[in-house]
Amino acid sequence: MSEILSRSRRAGRAGKVGRAGPSAWLAAPALAFFLGFAVLPMLGVVLLSFTNWDGLGAITWGGLTNWTHVLTSSVTATSLWVTAKIMFFSYIVQTPISILLGVFTAGRQKYRTVLAVLYFVPLLLSSAAVAIAFKALLDPNFGVGPALGLPVLAQDWLGDPNLVLFVVVFVIAWQFVPFHTLIYQGGVRQIPASLYEAAEIDGAGRVQQFLHITLPQLKYTIITSSTLMVVGSLAYFDLIFVLTGGGPGISTRLLPLDMYLTGFQSNEMGAASVLGVILVVIGLALALMLQRLGGKDRNVSQLEGA
Repeated sequence: MSEILSRSRRAGRAGKVGRAGPSAWLAAPALAFFLGFAVLPMLGVVLLSFTNWDGLGAITWGGLTNWTHVLTSSVTATSLWVTAKIMFFSYIVQTPISILLGVFTAGRQKYRTVLAVLYFVPLLLSSAAVAIAFKALLDPNFGVGPALGLPVLAQDWLGDPNLVLFVVVFVIAWQFVPFHTLIYQGGVRQIPASLYEAAEIDGAGRVQQFLHITLPQLKYTIITSSTLMVVGSLAYFDLIFVLTGGGPGISTRLLPLDMYLTGFQSNEMGAASVLGVILVVIGLALALMLQRLGGKDRNVSQLEGA
């Protein structure tokens, strides 16, 4: 009896040791790296937002002048609105396309593999190269519209304030849908086949299986992809800078581009720092909100029921 109790205690201690996981010290190098290259520079930007500096001369204390100027500026309000619109339209365009393509490419057929390779080609191109290519294709005089003799395509796509935002959303989707397709493809392949087999026995069709099995099982994949998509939309800079430069006027001057133009063209580093702080706060708030959607108990298995 005493031997049995002893074994039980040893097994209990072994179980606790196994659940303890690796030492927290293993994360120390990553935390030190994050502290040195993310937190400290961010604190420097916060301090710089209270100063006046043109990038070359002496730095002088400005107090809340930059904050007051930026928060009451109509350009900042427009930039925030443009950022919100690009974020919204990018999300509603990219998410359903990425899910459907991810489900399609998750199949084991060879032709799907070939198509998946073609889908992922835009992912290999740089944003600047994509912007230059589309700028040439959409040129109203020498682009694909005049070349094909189709007046409907010979629009001033990048010069019309009513069209340019949707063109930007299209180009962003063209480049980044393959990335999110890859995420959904991996998520779909993790779903147990037994769920679909049971559904087929019950007489469920493809659409019903997609709605009642695939989508619920992709819950955490959707949250991950949405977080990357929404927070990543705050970092669209190079593509829009090369494609439109923020124009026409300030039609596509989203917040990151506004920060760059304020800092490096207007030489107002203090005001640009304010915009940088606002950008970080918005990004953190959106990421936290999307993670909250995943529920409080993040240890619940997505494969429960398999």
